[in-house]
Amino acid sequence: MKKIRISRAVTLCTFISLAIGILGFTTRYGLDGYEVYLNDKLVLKQYVNQVHNLRVLPLQKAKETEQLHVVYKHCQRENGPGTGRSIALKTEEGTTLRKWEFAEAKNGDTRMTIALKDLIQLQKKNTGHQLSLFYSSRELDKAEMLVVLRF
Repeated sequence: MKKIRISRAVTLCTFISLAIGILGFTTRYGLDGYEVYLNDKLVLKQYVNQVHNLRVLPLQKAKETEQLHVVYKHCQRENGPGTGRSIALKTEEGTTLRKWEFAEAKNGDTRMTIALKDLIQLQKKNTGHQLSLFYSSRELDKAEMLVVLRF
């Protein structure tokens, strides 16, 4: 009889471990996510619960004529765009250098576009500072750090 009890306990523990392991690797259903494009090329795709040190956008080879597009998808809006959307460029101390405000998305175009020349000019004026982009909307309690820019 002891063998049966041990067997059931081992089976139960194995099942629970497998269930937790499988759930840990499922898709990011129900989470906010965003994509960053340089012109029309996808350069970064993230979910808000991913590690911040992976959110680095290298721009060393980018040209001033290029554009940065951000598409942010809110889970509570069925992966739709937020309302009252804005993106701010901040230093590592949290000082806002510039804030871009965006109109409500129309006709399915949820992109928020920033001219790269604006980012490069601000970077030149703030050398020695780590610059990051933060997204805000009415659907968020606080601004979400998107990426650290590497020039």
